[in-house]
Amino acid sequence: MGWLTNRLLSIPVDETRVSRRGFHVQDAAVAARLESIGQNFLRGYHAALQDQNNAALGRSLRAIDNELQGFAFEGAAMALTLLDYLLPVKLGRFHRFLNTEGAPHIYMLHVGAGWAMARLPWLRWRVSSFIATLDPLVRWLALDGYGFHQGYFHWPESVRRHAVPRGIAGYARRAFDQGLGRSLWFVEGADAARIAAAIAAFTESRRADLWSGVGLACAYAGGRDLAHLELLREAAGPYVAQAAQGAAFGAKARERAGKPAAHTEMACGVLCGRSAKTAAAITDAALRDLPPDGVEHRYEIWRQRIQESFQEQSILACQPLGGVCK
Repeated sequence: MGWLTNRLLSIPVDETRVSRRGFHVQDAAVAARLESIGQNFLRGYHAALQDQNNAALGRSLRAIDNELQGFAFEGAAMALTLLDYLLPVKLGRFHRFLNTEGAPHIYMLHVGAGWAMARLPWLRWRVSSFIATLDPLVRWLALDGYGFHQGYFHWPESVRRHAVPRGIAGYARRAFDQGLGRSLWFVEGADAARIAAAIAAFTESRRADLWSGVGLACAYAGGRDLAHLELLREAAGPYVAQAAQGAAFGAKARERAGKPAAHTEMACGVLCGRSAKTAAAITDAALRDLPPDGVEHRYEIWRQRIQESFQEQSILACQPLGGVCK
């Protein structure tokens, strides 16, 4: 069955090329970095389409370079979710992998599930029902993944014309924007000025979530030097706390998976005014005594606490030396 699903669901590697996507990337090194992320996402995606058992799939993904493994796990999660809803004979592939080999990458797996939602209309029509099957706290990352997918593959509509898919409302729309913000790191070639101009064109109510996504992409995906990250911090202006919260999420995702990266350390130094370890610890502290979902979702309360933590600590006054503050 693996050969058939691979043939039907295969995604050509050319789809990850910045020229094919029409992204605005001026720096060759940045283009190579962004393309390598997409290529490793597809490595994980195609590995999961082979319908391997969890242990074998885990070994395949761990053979990928440590720093890029998270993207491969994200791609695998997309494939497993597609298989669950296209070939329901073995329903539960995603959750079995999440509870075994994929557990350290829980955040990336939920984002990957959102890519599948973007591809399957019957999941998009029943967003609430679909995310209700996911982790109660981080289920909103599936909407984040959906938003990233729309920005990555349909940026003229989503980024330039600010279109939001039908059926995305309430907090789902905010989570969608967080992922759309992440896509700007790719669409605008990780260029601070272009990213800031793109976000400024959105209505004010959407900008904070977009900047949060940019901060996460900056810290997790990387691709820019210290000087450019400082330009990004300046460009974020009143939304720098949101960008810092996104960067802290990126640091926590890497810490939990045990996949640190020098660019994550640098991004946290600039955007959070803290080391990656300290930024990740702030996300942990913000989880304590979270109230149950009510008028506001626990996930959003978590995000707000992190943002408030950075604001209260006056981290913007910190001048990082070499991109890292203690």
